[in-house]
Amino acid sequence: MAVSISVLLLLVILAVVFLRSGGLKFSHALVCLLLGFFLAGTSMAPTIYEGVAATAEVVGHLKP
Repeated sequence: MAVSISVLLLLVILAVVFLRSGGLKFSHALVCLLLGFFLAGTSMAPTIYEGVAATAEVVGHLKP
């Protein structure tokens, strides 16, 4: 568990750095993919899913 949390924190830091730099390369996309993979295995996954679903529902109810 401690190793996966360390990897998760490292990937979060790398993803933030890549997003702030503005350039998205294949390696950046790979880091973001790994970040999502590791986040899906944590206890935060249901909370993230519910947040995304609620946001999608709000956006879906907007009238143009």
